Amino acid sequence: MNEAVRALALSVALVGSLVGTTGGASAAVGTADYVSGTIRPSAAQSVQDAALSKYYTFWKTNFLTTKCGSGTYAVLSKDADHSFVAEGEGYGMTIAALMAKKDPDARKVFDGILKFVKAHPSVNDKDLHAAEQDAGCKSVNGSDSATDGDLEIAYGLLIADKQWGSTTGTYDYKAEAVRVINAIKRSEVNNSTKFPLLGDWGNDSQYKNSSRSSDWMPGHLRAFKAATGDVFWDQVRTRQETAVSQLQSQYAPNTGLLPDFVVNTNSTPKPAPANFLEGSNDGKYSWNACRDPWRLGVDAVTVPGSAAKAQVARMTTWIKSKTGGDPAAIGSGYSLAGAATETGEHPCFTAPFAVAAMSDPGSQVWLDKLFARISTTTLDSTDYYGTGIQVQVLIILSGNFVAP
Repeated sequence: MNEAVRALALSVALVGSLVGTTGGASAAVGTADYVSGTIRPSAAQSVQDAALSKYYTFWKTNFLTTKCGSGTYAVLSKDADHSFVAEGEGYGMTIAALMAKKDPDARKVFDGILKFVKAHPSVNDKDLHAAEQDAGCKSVNGSDSATDGDLEIAYGLLIADKQWGSTTGTYDYKAEAVRVINAIKRSEVNNSTKFPLLGDWGNDSQYKNSSRSSDWMPGHLRAFKAATGDVFWDQVRTRQETAVSQLQSQYAPNTGLLPDFVVNTNSTPKPAPANFLEGSNDGKYSWNACRDPWRLGVDAVTVPGSAAKAQVARMTTWIKSKTGGDPAAIGSGYSLAGAATETGEHPCFTAPFAVAAMSDPGSQVWLDKLFARISTTTLDSTDYYGTGIQVQVLIILSGNFVAP
């Protein structure tokens, strides 16, 4: 999504009051199988579940629509270039599947979004999703794919298979997932470098050796390997893990931050230059990379020995120091050296740091402050991006996460 469009959501207002906390919640992991040493917010489980319910209801009310056909749901991306984007549909599928035990309508919502996705195939690979649709629900802007959307769609399908099985409903979720996973391998990964492309349009001389750091999601790749038995996904994950550590050491030794876009993936990866694809902050920690502490952090708390544990620890150490331990001071983007690039606070930058903090037993106070901040955020009814991220973070914080 275009950086300038996302910046419109900076009007989000925040309520500064803290919720009361009681001890004990951090010891219970709910339905999630978190690794030993993982911490959770100290707030009572009822407080955590109430926060999740509040923002999930907000997300459903403001961003789900049935306007695209009978039996169809779709996620409105009100703050994007088009009314519907693949990333949003993928988020919607993952959220609905993860809320299976909380919302009796979750499966209906999931199947409705899947119906929308299947109705809009990419022109380059019919097993991938066309990245953008207009207000009339028609695919636009080339009708090609976006890798981040397809990665999330496949992941959501695997969670659906775990939650509901694949033999009792309209769709065989496992078969659908494998179909999409194989298409991602075929059309959205550079088979030479083992890095994800930007989309099924990105395998040309200009973009084939570039990638988006927020597409480096080790948990997704582990799930793809488990579903298909294909060691290719281990190769992709290992390449990404090495690149994260290299980028942190060489370009962000004091912050651990990653850039929105990475180039030179055919040799030694480095941050993209300004205006590589979306704007002047393409090589900085901005509106794409803001998801990295969450995407890496969830692997750190669910997989023993995950490389992500040390990687997010660097981010946590820096952001605690940068803000003086005050989550309200988290800005909306930074250079890799830690200088603020934009003013204002936004949930897509604040919430992900909470997932990163969960893998650090010494960050309980910091995590509790983050949860208090997140759970009192006044969200913007036009900001699908920040809302979708915040709901997914709250699912993890509250122990309701289910790894496929």
